[in-house]
Amino acid sequence: MEDTIAAISTPVGEAGLAVVRLSGAGALEVADRCFVPLGRGRVRVCEAASHTVHYGKMVSCGRRLDEVMLTVYHPPRTFTREPMVEISCHGGILPAKLVLDALLAAGARMAEPGEFTKRAFLNGRIDLAQAEAVADIIHSRTELALEAANEQLEGRLSRRINLLRDDLMSVLAHLEAHLDFPDEDIQPDAQEKIRARLEEALGFMGELLRTANEGRILRRGIRAVIVGRPNAGKSSLLNELLGQDRAIVSPLAGTTRDTIEETANIRGLPVVFIDTAGLRVAGDAIEQEGVRRTREALARVELVLHVLDASDLWTPEDTAHLEEFSGKKRILIRNKIDLRARMEMPPGIGSRVIDVSCVSGQGIEPLKDSIKELVWAGELQAGMLQVMINSRHQEALNRAREATRRTIEAMDGGAPLDLVAIDLRIATGAVGEIVGKTATEDLLDSIFSQFCIGK
Repeated sequence: MEDTIAAISTPVGEAGLAVVRLSGAGALEVADRCFVPLGRGRVRVCEAASHTVHYGKMVSCGRRLDEVMLTVYHPPRTFTREPMVEISCHGGILPAKLVLDALLAAGARMAEPGEFTKRAFLNGRIDLAQAEAVADIIHSRTELALEAANEQLEGRLSRRINLLRDDLMSVLAHLEAHLDFPDEDIQPDAQEKIRARLEEALGFMGELLRTANEGRILRRGIRAVIVGRPNAGKSSLLNELLGQDRAIVSPLAGTTRDTIEETANIRGLPVVFIDTAGLRVAGDAIEQEGVRRTREALARVELVLHVLDASDLWTPEDTAHLEEFSGKKRILIRNKIDLRARMEMPPGIGSRVIDVSCVSGQGIEPLKDSIKELVWAGELQAGMLQVMINSRHQEALNRAREATRRTIEAMDGGAPLDLVAIDLRIATGAVGEIVGKTATEDLLDSIFSQFCIGK
């Protein structure tokens, strides 16, 4: 990591400011070639103290590019634990690009996606679970998701994973010590203690694995499709849940031809609502495509919001839709209760029913409560947010749990210690993957390639 990397760390587009970041052994020298300090007390970048801000201009081939503020960071108190420079220039596509081009021409190279965070990991500033938390913070869509990501960045999950790994390694060391003295068998009481420690580790893995679903919801959100007959009020319901007029509302049936996706914060949970075309026998090719997309959306969601028109009668078509959606978590929403109610729900429908009026807003808050209760059982506890694992952690913990179970079974079956130790090494390695202690280069590339450039 002797080379110096550079990238724009703020989103592309017009804004008040843009930030261009440099990191690497030659970061200060590269910045010196492009930055001209101005004002009193000006110093060269290489001579500047750490965590100081300097006013000046960026130049290239003698041409002034922009007026900037430049911040200098000396290791180890930097994000990457390398020399770093951050340049704040005027926002907009062109100023930031010109500053970046000047740095690249001065000896830096373009950073790869997530390379700044990867260097922070490789230099020991953070572990792999904390590195993933950086991406989670960037992508957070609710305060709860942000809080959970911050807890992980603080190392709450990492500390528990490291304790688990230390326990497994301690047992493994005990077994391997006996392998060095094959004539001495493990005494029954010692074997029982080892078994108890492994059972305790299994229990702890189970506790962590139970947080996987909640972690997935907070990070990715849940997808909820809004379906129903034409003109039942699906688009009106979407607008009410979002708190804005996102979908076109019309008394004419079939206004919505395509699916519309928008994310809303529902009681702290990110919910992706998908408004769809009305379920019906389609006429023209456009209607057919709209209905096809509706059914496609139904196949990949966790929750169905089935909207019914309370001012209309129940039809055989509604019964058919009930049967079609029976395999999904579902809420029946009887809309238009501000009008004269005519619909009577059939007995034994097996789904909760919420009455709403998208005109007055009546019933919308109870509907939000029902959505949250259906996808997230129980209360959101602060302690839960500290250790919510992601899908990668879940996969690694599942491998570790299965290997630990095989270890216990091998011990109970009187298997040779060298065979018992094989599965325990697998379990220890799988747990170590979570924090990056046994991660392969391919795994690191896979994780950091999902980051944005400049982070």
